[in-house]
Amino acid sequence: MRIITTLLFFLTFSFGFSQTNREIIIDTYLTNGAYKHHYTTHGWEDNINQGIAKDSTIAELWQSKALPYWKMKKYDAAVSCYNKAVLYDRKNYLGRRGYLKCIFQKDYKSAIADMEAAEKEFGYGYQNDHSYPFYISLCYLQLNEFKKAEQVLQKDFDKTVKERGKTWIHFLDLFYMGIIQYELRKYDNAISYFDRALAEYTEFSDAEYYKGLCLIEKGDKSKAEAIMLKAKKDFERGFTINEDDSFYEPYPYKVNWHMAKWTIPNYKE
Repeated sequence: MRIITTLLFFLTFSFGFSQTNREIIIDTYLTNGAYKHHYTTHGWEDNINQGIAKDSTIAELWQSKALPYWKMKKYDAAVSCYNKAVLYDRKNYLGRRGYLKCIFQKDYKSAIADMEAAEKEFGYGYQNDHSYPFYISLCYLQLNEFKKAEQVLQKDFDKTVKERGKTWIHFLDLFYMGIIQYELRKYDNAISYFDRALAEYTEFSDAEYYKGLCLIEKGDKSKAEAIMLKAKKDFERGFTINEDDSFYEPYPYKVNWHMAKWTIPNYKE
């Protein structure tokens, strides 16, 4: 009995020491190391590499090592590091990897696989205030699988309305459902969703622009011209897709006004 008790003591002590050691590494090389530098500088990278040299199984270190690679568009390097974060902490980083593949790397099939697996293993989840199904729908939209994108997003709408009410549907979700309807050439449906998005975000230039495209398809060029010119002015005032990471990567269907201005009826510089 004494031998068993002693063994349990040493196992408990070893586990506690391991946890403490990990915390010391995070505190030393992240909190008081990398975080004292901007993530694009060598000080960030050097501190993290030192931490990894101490313990290469700490997911936070690999996630932090990947951060500048995502922002600098070095996607292969970013994914290589992030794979280690997922390996050592699948619950916290699998869905996040799917999000990053969707918005940054644009590896849509792989992003779908990650987020579907995350939802299956750990339940319905969010990244940057939007659900896994939202990003899965975006991926299908980018793969030109419009009906699949519609089905996924509609199912998510139904869940949100049932559990929280209609007002909980985000204007960006409404915008992308409008885009899906536009791509399906259901212009009246698309306008309805764009109007709902604009009811929440009244100067949303991207929604105004695509509403204008729908009006052109319906033959109402006069109304299209008015709303598209307003969209251009609203964009110039900074009213566009304003998600956190949109400053680093353009979200799908964000209007490129260098090209889009020529689609406005009677447009003149």
